[in-house]
Amino acid sequence: MKPRRHEGSAAAPCHNRTGHLVIEGMTNAEQTSVLITGGNKGLGFEAARRLGEQGWTIFLGSRDEGRGRAAADKLADGGANVVMVPLDVTSDESVSEAVRLVRKHTDRLDVLINNAGAPGKAVAPAEATVDDIHSVYDTNVYGPIRVTHAFLPLLQAADNPRVVMVSSAVGTFAVVTDPEQPASKMHELAYSSSKAALNMITVRYAQALPKIKFNLVTPGEVANRTFAATDMNHHTGQLTVTEGTDPIVKLAMIDADGPSGIFLDRLGPIAW
Repeated sequence: MKPRRHEGSAAAPCHNRTGHLVIEGMTNAEQTSVLITGGNKGLGFEAARRLGEQGWTIFLGSRDEGRGRAAADKLADGGANVVMVPLDVTSDESVSEAVRLVRKHTDRLDVLINNAGAPGKAVAPAEATVDDIHSVYDTNVYGPIRVTHAFLPLLQAADNPRVVMVSSAVGTFAVVTDPEQPASKMHELAYSSSKAALNMITVRYAQALPKIKFNLVTPGEVANRTFAATDMNHHTGQLTVTEGTDPIVKLAMIDADGPSGIFLDRLGPIAW
């Protein structure tokens, strides 16, 4: 069954005078579809909720099927058109099954949000082993490659396909080499290097596939040295999960003239 078509207006966020993202109208001729990995909680769930409110069809990826169904039910109760997709980004078989499931509902995918991530154990560089690094890379680097590669045919079938990679400011050299940034004192190898790798991978995708917009976000405010409160950081962030999804929603909703190969936080572009 194809997703229901929806005539009306969607939205494209921009910045107001305070620097915060706001929504301005953008006309969509038909309903938009999005797959969100790690969509059962945190940033993924909030992005799904916000995009569902715009009338989009939400393919909610979740490694834990029970939690995914509970999240999908909650979104549906709020009026969203949602399909729960069992999806473990570290498994070729799971990703292939996800493609088959999505294809049962649509012949194209407008937006892919690679949100699923693993924090690792913050092992100090002197103690870090290849196993410590590999377990984080399997989700944060190989996962987005695995999912993007598998869904490329569906993305290429869309009129204005977009891919949003959820990265982190700790994956930028500008942040980790700035002594004023807390991340400069976070001495670990796995998470920060995995996000740096994801940043490069995304830029290379953007260069090689100009018909698809590939962009990166960090759910925080680099200039203010703040980040969103999620399970990954034990809810120690200063921003709400809604604020953290501002740049995700912004880049998910760019139109055909929008940018590709950029890195945003909720206040605007950030340095690499």
